[in-house]
Amino acid sequence: MSSSLVQSSPLRTLDLEALPALTARLAGTAAFYDQTGDFPAAGIKAIHDAGVLTATVGQQFGGAGITVSELVRVLAALGKGDPSVALIASMTLFPHLSQSWRPTWPEHLYAKVLAESALKPTLINTARVEPELGSPARGGLPSTLARRTATGWSISGRKMFVTGSSGLAYHLVWAITDEPTPRVGTFVVPGSSEGIDVVRTWDQLGLRASASHDVIYTDVEIPEENVLGIIDAGGKAQQDNLAAAIIHIPLAALYVGVGRAAQDYFHAFAHERVPANLGRPVATTERFKTAAGEIETLLATAELLLDSVADRFDRGDPVAPTTGLAAKVIAVRNTTQATQIALRLLGNPGLSRSAPLERHFRDVQSSGVHAPQEDTSLINIGTAKLAAAAPVAPDAAS
Repeated sequence: MSSSLVQSSPLRTLDLEALPALTARLAGTAAFYDQTGDFPAAGIKAIHDAGVLTATVGQQFGGAGITVSELVRVLAALGKGDPSVALIASMTLFPHLSQSWRPTWPEHLYAKVLAESALKPTLINTARVEPELGSPARGGLPSTLARRTATGWSISGRKMFVTGSSGLAYHLVWAITDEPTPRVGTFVVPGSSEGIDVVRTWDQLGLRASASHDVIYTDVEIPEENVLGIIDAGGKAQQDNLAAAIIHIPLAALYVGVGRAAQDYFHAFAHERVPANLGRPVATTERFKTAAGEIETLLATAELLLDSVADRFDRGDPVAPTTGLAAKVIAVRNTTQATQIALRLLGNPGLSRSAPLERHFRDVQSSGVHAPQEDTSLINIGTAKLAAAAPVAPDAAS
């Protein structure tokens, strides 16, 4: 790819040592955006200014090309500050990461994306979930239709849970063609295109500022070349939950960051709360010490597991796809349990909407809904392991 556009406006460089300050900045507006449910514009600007949104752009394209281990660190820091901003960021970081590993974007189109990204927040997300189909992680093909036109494609359909919807510069829309032999692919739809309608349906328990609304596409015209990875609508068009399992490691780290934020509040409360009948901080009691130990054990174990898998991958060691899914399952379980322990021990003060722990508890509940969910992950892991352990037929062995 020509780097002339990128060189004229260099991408911002992320300073990993500045992540704690960025966490604090995001935390300063997280409660406001959680309460209003508005798109977190201030947080998105902050992470753009810090160079986060293009941190996974490959070095061959003029980016820093951070490792998976570094991405784990970044998303954990963002998740600790504002997980809604972190989730929006992750949806942009993952396509750039995929492009650095296995380029599929038309050269001129990706160069345009990078040129825009150097100047302003340029958010990208893949729109896959549909009302009738649900999550493609459980199988099935899209009903969103890509029709041939004289100049390219016309996209029509409805997608659900499109994170960052109202702020997306590019929608990567999973659709099936109207050709005699249908094909399935991802169609790159500029967010400024006519025919895109964001429907404010997102009113969830957690990640309220993630703008994960429905999006309706009505005869949205795009050029013929704005297609990534189009293939025949056969078995290989189904989502492969093991193919990109490594990206679930940094996504899980996002929620470990939420757990760390919950832990911080738990510690602060324990030191500040001095009941009259006790006469000393509850942090000095065996009950709180035990809970603090359990919370740390759960979160530290999750971090160590995610860091280990990411490091192995970065060093080129063989990492089975099932290992990535397994690490995600354990990290989600541990983080959810750790946050629940903190909330249960604090009781009513922890449930108060004036305290951040209530928000952290709500946000961490979203950790288990990302596809593939736990049951699908376990089925994929179990199926792969049982297949590997199957006895070799006598004819095959000879």
